[in-house]
Amino acid sequence: MKNRIEAKVVAITGASSGIGQATAERLAARGAKVVLGARRTERLAAIVDAIQQNGDKAVFLEIDVTSRQDLIRLADFAVEQFGRLDVIINNAGISQLHKMEELDVEGWEQMIDVNLKGTLYGIAAAMPIFQKQGSGHFINVISTAGISIVPTMGVYAGTKNAVRTIGEALRQESEGRWRVTGISPGFVATEFVSHIKNEGIRSNLQKSADDMAISPDTIADAIVYAIEQPDNVDVGDIVIRPAVQR
Repeated sequence: MKNRIEAKVVAITGASSGIGQATAERLAARGAKVVLGARRTERLAAIVDAIQQNGDKAVFLEIDVTSRQDLIRLADFAVEQFGRLDVIINNAGISQLHKMEELDVEGWEQMIDVNLKGTLYGIAAAMPIFQKQGSGHFINVISTAGISIVPTMGVYAGTKNAVRTIGEALRQESEGRWRVTGISPGFVATEFVSHIKNEGIRSNLQKSADDMAISPDTIADAIVYAIEQPDNVDVGDIVIRPAVQR
């Protein structure tokens, strides 16, 4: 297959570990120019250095996806460094899990700010560039939690399903001008579960993740697949979960 990834410029949020890091490494190895965004600059610097040591192209910028201006800076930085922006991967996400009656309003707001508004800010930052270029690709990392609704995940799943709905509207509005892909991972071996504040839920999910989690490289491969399709092919939704996950 022709390498349709070579020389593409790809910005990735939440790129300091897990799916974001794996995707950056996979894409850079295929010849893409990757622009990594996250809060942990030491991690970003180490990842970018390793990519550059392999002779591939990568830069990074410290950002917080809850800041619209930071997402604008990330998109503009990609253009400044590499002359264009072909793909934005809205990967940053967070989960705070409680029963609704426990009223973890702070957790609700955090998930809305990162998962939903962070994705919208990414779309808003890339859109003017894609419109000017006449092309572009939005990739939103969603979750299987939005497909199978279970207790304690109501608001988390709600933010992810909002992204799913927004992405479908965005795809239909495109009329071929840009592509939109939703990636819904199941249990993946990342730091994601460790950030859950609820100790009981965190412990139970960590055990499940330890027993069945798949590699973030598997999710990265799916993202590579979506990007490398011909320009007139839009891969809409990919669900990737461990074979034993319900």
